[in-house]
Amino acid sequence: MIDYISALPGATGLPPFPRRLCVLGSTGSIGESALAVVDDHPGQFEVLALAGARNVMRLAEQAARFRPRYLAVLDEAGAASLKSMLPSGYSPEILCGPDAYVTLASLPDVQVVLSAIVGAAGLPPTLAAAKSGKIIALANKESLVLAGHLIRRACRESGAVVLPVDSEHNALFQSLAGHNGDDVDHLILTASGGPFRDWPSADLANATAAQALKHPNWSMGAKISIDSATLMNKGLEVIEACWLYGLPEDRVKVLVHPQSIVHSLAAYRDGSLLAQMGQPDMRIAIAYCLCYPLRLPLKIAPLDLAALGTLTFREPRTDDFPCLDLARRAVAASPAHCVALNAANEVAVELFLAGRIGFSDIARAVEWALARQESLDDPDFMTIMEVDLAVRSTVATYLTGTT
Repeated sequence: MIDYISALPGATGLPPFPRRLCVLGSTGSIGESALAVVDDHPGQFEVLALAGARNVMRLAEQAARFRPRYLAVLDEAGAASLKSMLPSGYSPEILCGPDAYVTLASLPDVQVVLSAIVGAAGLPPTLAAAKSGKIIALANKESLVLAGHLIRRACRESGAVVLPVDSEHNALFQSLAGHNGDDVDHLILTASGGPFRDWPSADLANATAAQALKHPNWSMGAKISIDSATLMNKGLEVIEACWLYGLPEDRVKVLVHPQSIVHSLAAYRDGSLLAQMGQPDMRIAIAYCLCYPLRLPLKIAPLDLAALGTLTFREPRTDDFPCLDLARRAVAASPAHCVALNAANEVAVELFLAGRIGFSDIARAVEWALARQESLDDPDFMTIMEVDLAVRSTVATYLTGTT
């Protein structure tokens, strides 16, 4: 049975257009794509708040274009730089620090929060949006990986609505719409397989960061590109699906689909498979969430199935890419194990990108952290943050021998 994470109001329960938006992570790939959708549909949206991190120049360009009332950056130095770059006559309120993102996500005038901050840093503002009863266009899967139980509870208490932006979960959302959740047998997430999907096993240990960043189908940021290469991204999506749809991990399957055209499938008990298909372009999922339940015309080339000719599927190589099974092990163990999985992975990916560890060390670090994590079945927010911080410290020491 499907037990979705939040209520889904009918069209009469949703905000009218123009919808008032807060974009968290506006300078990243998802944020940029979202603002491209906004730009292409004048009159449909009002951008009230934009939040970046360190790419102050790009945030200033976005602010000059959309003139939001609020901006947020990571620190005081960034705030000063940002203020100096804004056009004369435009004086938004500029906030800084992690608490600034929470403030923007909770603004009374904001109706829709696009949560697109990368990594665990996206949890506090996403949870704040849930507690404030917002419509959350969720692109930060780590929020559910770390605290799916807390976000589910907050949505039930506040009436917040979660709409998944990840292409796979958005595809599942569309494939489940209008159907009886009791009729669902299992869900199938598709994976491109990443840049190393056809590499011989013996070559993977020597894979470089530059090679791992060359995703064959999608244009993504560095962290998610590495996660795609290790299949950790798919592991995190399995955990995300468990929390979104209220299913155990053994009812969330994964297939490698190199063409990235079928974005995911819902399998029903009568043998039917319902899939959502489209170009590998995040604007499709983003626009669907921002305008739910309506659809916008998008400047994307139509899908030509005859030109594609063949769509293929195969089982993932979990022996060579163990992060997928490690994620399954984590979600089956306890919420605290999911926190440990994510923290260890974020530290290891950062070290891999810096050239300090090898590709295979990422999975090794995650497995090491999981083996040392005690089970916690209902951790509160502070406990989650404590586990996250402790794992980051110990994994960094384990991998590098330094604190």
